[in-house]
Amino acid sequence: MRLTHRIVLATLNRHKFDEFTAILSAYPEYELLPAAPLLRNADKLKHVENHDNYLANALSKARHVNWATHYPSLADDSGLEVEALGGKPGVRSQRFAPPVEGLTQDQANTAYLLSQLKKASSRAARFVCTLAFIVEGIELHSTGILEGTLISDPRGSQGFGYDPIFVPKDSNRTLAEMTDQEKNAISHRAQALHRLVEQIKNHGIVLAKP
Repeated sequence: MRLTHRIVLATLNRHKFDEFTAILSAYPEYELLPAAPLLRNADKLKHVENHDNYLANALSKARHVNWATHYPSLADDSGLEVEALGGKPGVRSQRFAPPVEGLTQDQANTAYLLSQLKKASSRAARFVCTLAFIVEGIELHSTGILEGTLISDPRGSQGFGYDPIFVPKDSNRTLAEMTDQEKNAISHRAQALHRLVEQIKNHGIVLAKP
């Protein structure tokens, strides 16, 4: 099977697009395209992510973009799972806190999460990323997990989301204190993407220049 090297990433999140583009640079035969310019109504993509598990959300977004653009499509759903909160916020990570005036959604989420952990005996947490890839009726998926702990005071200015309070296992720095290269070498998204590329190759999907 042959397909164009262009793949549409089914997200409207610029941070995610930049991160996936950086990780995918290890595979120069791929070219990642943003979804918004190729969709008639990009806002619809926000409303298909309404399931209660990562895989269903990723597949829903990938299918929507694949159907709308006819390009191979890649989508992710990711979240932070906190042991003391029974795995929450999980799939609700991006919408965990209600909007707070004067704060970005990321800042509101982080503040709300820390307020829930004031009396927690465990700070263990993990980032989870599940990817879905669709091309010509073939659906592939993979998952990456990054274990770590949460700190009480945010540190660092890199990354996004909960990065300033997440310290990966075997590190003493938060993800927000790491360079992009350091984060992308260990992140849940990088793990999932490398596994997905391996699957694509194992399925005999050959990339061809357009």
